[in-house]
Amino acid sequence: MKHLIKLALILIIAILSVNTVFSQKHEKTIIIGVAPGPYGDLITRGIKPYLEKKGYTIELKQFSDYIQPDLALNNKEVDANLYQHTPFLVKLSADKGLKLSPVIKIPTDAVGIYSKKIKNIKDLKKGDEVTIPNDPTNEARALKLLAVNNLITFKQNVDVTKVSEKDIESNPYNLKISPVEAAQLPRTLDAVAISVINGNYAIAAGISLNSALIKEVLDEDHKNVLAVHSDDINKQFVKDLKEAIESESFKKTIENPKDIFTSFQKPQWYLDKWKIKH
Repeated sequence: MKHLIKLALILIIAILSVNTVFSQKHEKTIIIGVAPGPYGDLITRGIKPYLEKKGYTIELKQFSDYIQPDLALNNKEVDANLYQHTPFLVKLSADKGLKLSPVIKIPTDAVGIYSKKIKNIKDLKKGDEVTIPNDPTNEARALKLLAVNNLITFKQNVDVTKVSEKDIESNPYNLKISPVEAAQLPRTLDAVAISVINGNYAIAAGISLNSALIKEVLDEDHKNVLAVHSDDINKQFVKDLKEAIESESFKKTIENPKDIFTSFQKPQWYLDKWKIKH
């Protein structure tokens, strides 16, 4: 009987040890969700090597649109995501009841006006069609970019961060404005005069950011963020992700003149930390 009890204790200890090792291994795996575009490469080159030195395994999960990465994060199918700005995160979280939190802003590719039909925005003709993103926050960015370049004007006293087509007061070119799912915008370039395309989808479609007729100047709120589930905001892996983004190795990735990230617009903390004047 004593022998059986001893064997049972040994078996229990062995099972607990295996479970502990498995749990530790699982906790050291971080799955990060991304949308099409450059952020998967940014993670692979600028974040993954730093965290691997800390013993983490980094896995990427790519989604085809702007909605699924946040739904997956809320369901804890991924541990973090990196693809969106704070207004989008806040709006989608409110609309769908998600528990998500921003952690830190990152260098970001801007929205741009692209065309296969004209070389200069002044070449637009009356009645030309323009495609813009159809989600509210990026639609507002696109309309603001059109307004800044005198293609439309807004009614007085509107919040330019939340404008929609109903807020347009004048449209001197009589542009046909067509909202389209952001991921599909590059495909519209063969059919329309201009398209206002998010940088990540331009890059994913093989469009050079430097080919934009006009680029948006990002305000601080529209620089993309690392996001996590709100339950995880104080966990160690989140602190380590933030530390990786603040590291010198991440900065070297961003500032590499041979890479696309050097043209991204930097958040204020990054400019301050590395004493960069632009």
